[in-house]
Amino acid sequence: MNIVSKLIVENPELLLYIDGKLHITVLGGIKLTGFDRLKVILKIVCGGNTNRVFRHNLDLYNSVHTEQLIEKAGDALDVAAAELAGVISRLTAALEDYRTERLEAMKSKQAEKKQLTEAERKIALQYLKAPGLLGRTRQAISASGIVGEEVNSLIAYLVYTSRKRNTPLHLMCLGPSGTGKTWLQERVSELIPEEDKLEITMLSMNAFYYFGKDELKNKLLLIEDMDGADNVLYPLRELQSKRRISKTVTLKDSKGNLKTVTLNVEGPVCVSGCTTREQLYEDNANRCILLYTDGSPEQDKKIMDYQRRQSAGLVDQQAERNVREQLKNVQRLLQPVSVKNPFATYLQLPEAIFKPRRTMLLLLLFTETITFYHQYQRELQTDTTTGKQYVETTIEDIEVAFSLLETTLLKKSVELNDACRTFFEKLKTWLKQNHTESFYSKDIRSMLRITPSSMQRYLYVLELMGYIKIVRGSSYKGFEYKVNSWNDLESLTNDTRQMVKTILETINSVARNPTVTQTSDGLHKVQKASKKKSVTQ
Repeated sequence: MNIVSKLIVENPELLLYIDGKLHITVLGGIKLTGFDRLKVILKIVCGGNTNRVFRHNLDLYNSVHTEQLIEKAGDALDVAAAELAGVISRLTAALEDYRTERLEAMKSKQAEKKQLTEAERKIALQYLKAPGLLGRTRQAISASGIVGEEVNSLIAYLVYTSRKRNTPLHLMCLGPSGTGKTWLQERVSELIPEEDKLEITMLSMNAFYYFGKDELKNKLLLIEDMDGADNVLYPLRELQSKRRISKTVTLKDSKGNLKTVTLNVEGPVCVSGCTTREQLYEDNANRCILLYTDGSPEQDKKIMDYQRRQSAGLVDQQAERNVREQLKNVQRLLQPVSVKNPFATYLQLPEAIFKPRRTMLLLLLFTETITFYHQYQRELQTDTTTGKQYVETTIEDIEVAFSLLETTLLKKSVELNDACRTFFEKLKTWLKQNHTESFYSKDIRSMLRITPSSMQRYLYVLELMGYIKIVRGSSYKGFEYKVNSWNDLESLTNDTRQMVKTILETINSVARNPTVTQTSDGLHKVQKASKKKSVTQ
């Protein structure tokens, strides 16, 4: 009989090993980690006689412990030492096999890369080559079951697409609890092939360092809640910035000698996470495109209407699944081609933006990602100096990038976080409707249905930053507030749009005269690449 078949493992906490007349119970099971030891608590019974029982705690990898077990158990159970030694040896082998099988079963199974059929490949290729790619993609995302959030979902889809590039983008979904952050991330991630993503709920501090060297390469990492991944924020930031992480640890070799081993995990990776607390994860947020979920009553109505239709069986879920599969196949067809943006030197940011260096990098990478997604509609060019092939960004790509990221750029230009800014805009709207410039907190709180703690926090921040001021009152009777800044957001929006308009006019002017481009040093000739050909598959 096979040795493993003698080990009964129905109860992992009470393993039973039968070998002839000896019945050995491993009390509490075994630890699956730590291959340098095999500590067990054994209960040995001979011939089914419960009066002849021997119990012992030992490490089966310790020869001294094992010899003591054989000697003492042999005397207690009246079993020959040679026979008992053979049983213990076979038990050790069976437990090793069992531990190996359990560890293999616990490993996350990497999804196998789907091989497209000729028909699937043809459909995906036609999809990528047809005009109006982004418009059709936006419609397909909506048809996949994502209600509302048209702009946010398209941005997220493009960010997730960037995982195939050497410099991928990262995403952070923000908003109050219950506004659909996790829902948006989950539904958009369903449009990405299973073999290209990894969902994370919680990881230990060092977990990232024990992935295989290339296991995370060009993967999409989905973090359901940043609070649940608090321990791994540092390695996440390193993966985002340096695109690799390493850690040196000390291990014992087979002789018990200590030695150092360096664990390397290669990127790049695309990271997407959700949180209600932007300020707490500011260092991570600075590396990400920020999406603020739509918490408006109109969006609530759309979601509830969809839920009702779904419950009534009026939603064609098979059609939604077909759209998701089609977009996955489109993703599988994208190739890691390089991108060059000949108009990059003309791109500017509003002066009011905080941390402009990282924001500019996000804008440039997002523009390149739009070009990357259109790779089957662009000429594949060859750099005459390096011999590398690439596709070029167009003016339309830049227009789309500015259009999609307008809200994100504005959010990065204001001091207030999104929740406080939303409150302030609602407050100003209410004051204008009621033809007044002052207010009491109790009136606003009941009208906007805000909790007292949130109300107190918003008023404190607005007063601290000079957006409102106290004109009269006391902490006992309540304070009367007055708005100091009425048109700050409108002015910033107009300035930003005017800046974008000027940039696009300049780029269009240069495009009409492609032999000359402007830099800080003056004018220089543009080197046009030769050897152009279409991107084919």
